[in-house]
Amino acid sequence: MLKEPISITALSSISALGESLEEVWQSYNQNEHFLCEALIGEQKVWVSQLPETIKLKIEELRQSDAKYKHLDDSVLFAIHAARKAIEIAGWGKGSNFGINIGSSRGATSLFEKYHQEFLSQGKSTTLSSPTTTLGNLSSWVAHDLKSKGPEISHSITCSTALHAVLNAVAWIQSGMTDQFLVGGSEAPLTPFTIAQMQALKVYSKMSSRAQSRDEYPCKAMDLDKNQNTMVLGEAAGLACLEKGTKKHALALIEGVGYATEPLEHSVSISTDAQCFQDSMKMALGNLDPSQVDAVVMHAPGTIKGDQTEFNAIQKVFGHALPFLTTNKWKLGHTFGASGLLSLEMAILMMKYQEYIGSPFFSNKKQSKPIGKVLVNAVGFGGNAVSILLKRPDAP
Repeated sequence: MLKEPISITALSSISALGESLEEVWQSYNQNEHFLCEALIGEQKVWVSQLPETIKLKIEELRQSDAKYKHLDDSVLFAIHAARKAIEIAGWGKGSNFGINIGSSRGATSLFEKYHQEFLSQGKSTTLSSPTTTLGNLSSWVAHDLKSKGPEISHSITCSTALHAVLNAVAWIQSGMTDQFLVGGSEAPLTPFTIAQMQALKVYSKMSSRAQSRDEYPCKAMDLDKNQNTMVLGEAAGLACLEKGTKKHALALIEGVGYATEPLEHSVSISTDAQCFQDSMKMALGNLDPSQVDAVVMHAPGTIKGDQTEFNAIQKVFGHALPFLTTNKWKLGHTFGASGLLSLEMAILMMKYQEYIGSPFFSNKKQSKPIGKVLVNAVGFGGNAVSILLKRPDAP
C-alpha cells in the first residue's frame, strides 16, 4: 500500500469506444463489440479503429503545425489526448508536471514506410530516424504542452501504460514532483504488425459470418475457446496523477504491484501466472482480498493468456472471487495503451456503480457497491503490473 494515496484527477482517451468519458461509458453499456473487418495491407482482418470523427481531429492536428506533418499517428494520438487531459485536470500549458507516455510498438507506420523506401532505394530520408524513435511520444507531448517537468518514454509491451503509472507513483512519492501525466499510445494497424501477431498464431481468424458464440471476433475471458482470438486496436489513454487526496479526484491509487517471472521463451508465462500472483499480492499489501469488489483483467483473448491470469486470480482470491471483467472483447488489444483503457473502465464502473461484464464469463450476481477495483496488465515475457483503485468517497 502507498504511504499516501495518489489522486487520478483526469482521464482522456481515444479509442473505438469514443473520446469522452460519457461517450465511452455509453459504449460500455451496449452489448455489441466495436470491432470491424478492415483491409490492412493486402489482407482483410478484424481490427479496432478510431471513429471517423476522431480520425478527422487527428488529421486537423497533423495539418495545424508544419512540424506535426511528419509525425507518426501514435504521437498525434498522444498529443490529442494529452491536451484534453490537462484541460480537464486544470493544468495550464507551461506548468511543472512530469510526462511518462509509452508504446509497445512505437512509430510502426512510419518505420515500415521508411524501411520500405530503404529497401527500394538503398538509402534513407533525413527524418527517418528522429520520427521513429520511441522518445517521440513524450518529447512531442512535452513540446506541445510546454511542460517544465521530466519527460520519459518507454516500452514494456502490453503493460507499458501501467508501468508509466508505476513510475509516476515513484516520482511523486519521492517528493521530486507532485504531478505526472501518464499513459500509452498505440497505432498498430499496419501490415507488418498484424503479420507479427499472425506469426505468433494468436490473431483472430473468426469468420464475419460466424453465428452464436462465434459472432464475437475476440473472445476474451471465454475460458472454453479452442483457438486464439486476439484483435489489435488503435488508441491512446492518458491520466493526470496528483499527490494526496484531491476533492476533484476520479479515483485514488491505493496500491501498486509489479513482478516478472523467469523466461522459458520470449512470450512465455507460467500456468498459474506467478508474475500476476506476485503483482496482485504486492498491490493489495495487507488488505484482505475480500475487500476488492472487481478485477479488470488483462485477458488478451488468447487461450493461455486468459486462462493463466484466471488461475492466478483464483490463487490470490480463493473461492471468494470478486467480479471479473475485461474490455478486449469489445475494443480489442491496444497494446501499450491497453492498461490505461482498463484503468478507465474501472473508474467508470466505480463512478456509475455498475458492473460491466464479459459475454463469455458468468460472475455471481453482485449487489455490494463498487469501492475498490484491481486493474491488471502483463507484457510479453511475464512482466505484470497491478494497480489498486479506490472510489474517492469509499470507506
